[in-house]
Amino acid sequence: MLISEVILENFMSYEYARVAFRPGVNLIVGPNGAGKSSLLLAISVALGQTYTERSKKLSSLIRWDKDQARITVILDNSKQNGRRPVPKYSKDQIFLTRTLRRDGQYWFELENRAANKQDVQRLLSRFGVDPDNMLIIMHQNMVEQFSVLSNVEKLRMVEAAVGLEPFRENVVQAQQKLTRILSQSESVGKLLESAEQTLSYWREQYDKFQEKKQLQTKRRFLERELSWAEVERRETAFKELESDRKKLQDTLERIEKDTKSNGEQIEKQCAQQDKLKGEGKALVEDRVKLEHEIATEESTVSLAQKLLKEAEILEEAIRGSKTASQLKLLQPANLKDLIEAAHNRLTIIHEQNRDIQSKIKTVDEAADKITDQVVNRKIESALLNYRKENSTKDLSKVETAIKTTKAGLDVAMGKASLLGARIAVTKNAADIQDEIRLTDGHLAALAGVSEDIERQYESYSKLFLELREKAQMVSENRQKALEEVSTRMESWRNVMQALLERVNGEYQRILAQTRATGEVRLANQQDIETASLEILVGFKGAKPVALNIYTQSGGERTTSTMSFLLALQQHVRSPLRAVDEYDIHMDPRNREMIAKILINSIKDANAQYIVITPSQVTFAQENANIIAVQNVEGKSMVQEVK
Repeated sequence: MLISEVILENFMSYEYARVAFRPGVNLIVGPNGAGKSSLLLAISVALGQTYTERSKKLSSLIRWDKDQARITVILDNSKQNGRRPVPKYSKDQIFLTRTLRRDGQYWFELENRAANKQDVQRLLSRFGVDPDNMLIIMHQNMVEQFSVLSNVEKLRMVEAAVGLEPFRENVVQAQQKLTRILSQSESVGKLLESAEQTLSYWREQYDKFQEKKQLQTKRRFLERELSWAEVERRETAFKELESDRKKLQDTLERIEKDTKSNGEQIEKQCAQQDKLKGEGKALVEDRVKLEHEIATEESTVSLAQKLLKEAEILEEAIRGSKTASQLKLLQPANLKDLIEAAHNRLTIIHEQNRDIQSKIKTVDEAADKITDQVVNRKIESALLNYRKENSTKDLSKVETAIKTTKAGLDVAMGKASLLGARIAVTKNAADIQDEIRLTDGHLAALAGVSEDIERQYESYSKLFLELREKAQMVSENRQKALEEVSTRMESWRNVMQALLERVNGEYQRILAQTRATGEVRLANQQDIETASLEILVGFKGAKPVALNIYTQSGGERTTSTMSFLLALQQHVRSPLRAVDEYDIHMDPRNREMIAKILINSIKDANAQYIVITPSQVTFAQENANIIAVQNVEGKSMVQEVK
């Protein structure tokens, strides 16, 4: 039992009334307009039912000539099985009051202390009462409205009434958790995708940065290589100059040696020339003598020949005039002997002269040859002196170049040493410079690549790894959430199917007493959001069809709805149930049958049922607390019928 008494003050047609309620069925009867429904409405307002606050302006519920109304509900907090429903209050009764004012101010009081609606809801939840559930409190026309509700709403109403909401809440929480995880997964996925794209950009930039670093390293190496190539070039030039100097020194030595040898040869040839000159002079003198002798002999021969001619002439003349002695002296024979002797001597002299001439020629030729040799030697000496002079100049230039080159080599060596240890140079300087220019071109293309890129890349790499780990974790959480949803869904489905199987059995039993058939079943059980309660009913042998306002008559809908509510009774956790005009449109037989089932369904339970009906006939012989309501001169009055 929940309510032991309700006190009304200036509420609707009630000026003041105290209505006591008992466990079991509390039947509120009276003629139309007497104020029966106002009692249930007062209880609903006091309990903070949303329906009453939405459908009515609470200030309009105040008695017409009053400014304030009060409804006090006395809740039963007596011990049950040694424990009070609300242990916070160590008393058997809890006073819950709702005050309504004409100016639109409304408030609650708990044990004469101000309270808010949340306090009231928490209090009622301790009793297991949800005043907003249609299956707990049904006002006028709600029996009809129940059949209008969607099957999804019916199922949720049943869950709340029997206390299975936690199962749904567990599933919903798991689904919400899954939704959050899926949303998180999607967000992380987008972040990961974005981070991957960003990382891809920074990786490209990082690759460029690495390429730039490699190019910079390569350029430094090329500069180092170029420096050592320059050193090698200068060393080669230095060695070549030293080689040239050695060659020039050797050449000068050879020139000196040749000059000396040539001078000696000239002296020797000059001596030979002098000697030949002396010999030639002597031969010339001898030739002169011989020429003189030849001239003398030729003169003698010529004179003798002349004399011989004259002698022949004289001989003829003398023959005629001279003596023999004179002719003897002038004999030609003697002259001929003289001429012959002269010729002989000339022959000898000519032979001697030819020999001397030959010797002179030989001496002259030898002298000319020596003269030529001397001239050649002198020319060679001049050439040697010229070569010596040039070689000396060249050697001086080479010495100067060696000093300059050595100084440049030392400078180049110093610069190269600053760039690093010596390395083997495999390319010439021109090729290295071409490669440096090419490298500079590549570096110029990467000029915009900042040194900060490496830090950015490392930062985004770390972020990407963290996001990937988070994505993995979210994926694992998603799988766990899916398993959790599946497990909780299965639990919800099992308890709902078990509940509806029991309710279905009872529903079919009750319908059978009204000569009807039907079924209660769970539909769309794979999706908790669309899962629904299907109530099927068939009267007069008809095949069971869905309960709705289009298929069954008003009485059939009322009978079916009440049959379902009664089948559900033993599973409802609330100690209070109320229904206004449950028997509307029912025929007498069904009205009586439903009344009996109602009494029987709650007589063994610690439940409290408030039933409002215009007639008490059906409960006349039953164990019910009958409360009669009548209106006298605009005031509703309550009287308990024994």
